[in-house]
Amino acid sequence: MSPLVYQYLADGVVVVHLAFILFVLLGGLTIPAWPRMAWVHLPCVLWGAMVESAGWICPLTPLENFLRSRAGQGSYGGDFVLHLIEPVIYPPWLTREIQLFLGSLVVLVNLCVYGLVILRIWHRSRTGAPKP
Repeated sequence: MSPLVYQYLADGVVVVHLAFILFVLLGGLTIPAWPRMAWVHLPCVLWGAMVESAGWICPLTPLENFLRSRAGQGSYGGDFVLHLIEPVIYPPWLTREIQLFLGSLVVLVNLCVYGLVILRIWHRSRTGAPKP
């Protein structure tokens, strides 16, 4: 494959990585409309919280670096996607303490969202209101 193909694949990995992070943090907001999404979202939340809390490296990062090396680029070289998205995923100020805070924030946000969903379901069952 040409280096350009590897570059596009690496950029695609960055976009998927950002989408996953956003889904982990905000995906619980889909649960009122699509309750079955919880079966996808909750494992993602657990994974995201574990990666942050344990200080693990997400498998998407080595994949992206591999693709960048195959494209002849250094890790996180400079193109449009990288300048816009990578600083959000890999900010220079990201310390271990901040990772622990972010992992806790993921859990807290999702506990709140799921708590509201459970309260809504409980309220409906007690009042006999029809499901949306």
